[in-house]
Amino acid sequence: MTKIFFAATVLALSLPAAAMAGPIESACLKSDRKQANRAVCGCIQQVADMTLKGGDQRKAARFFTDPDQAQKVRMSKSDRDNEFWARYKNFGETAAVYCGG
Repeated sequence: MTKIFFAATVLALSLPAAAMAGPIESACLKSDRKQANRAVCGCIQQVADMTLKGGDQRKAARFFTDPDQAQKVRMSKSDRDNEFWARYKNFGETAAVYCGG
């Protein structure tokens, strides 16, 4: 068991940071926003990890490349979209406070 843990640790440390980035951080870094840098995008990903599940993170990451999709979700009458939007709004508010945005 120790050998497996050690091997996993070595592998994780040898991967480039971008390979370990979450979906929000990756989308943030690829965006054309001038404030997007590794520190800010990493902070936003940390907040996403605390407030959003994986599927929500992937959905939110798409908003970086298609902001109109965010508006469609926000205006949706679907309970599922409304529940997601409440989680997403909490994420955004938390990221603004935690990451100084």
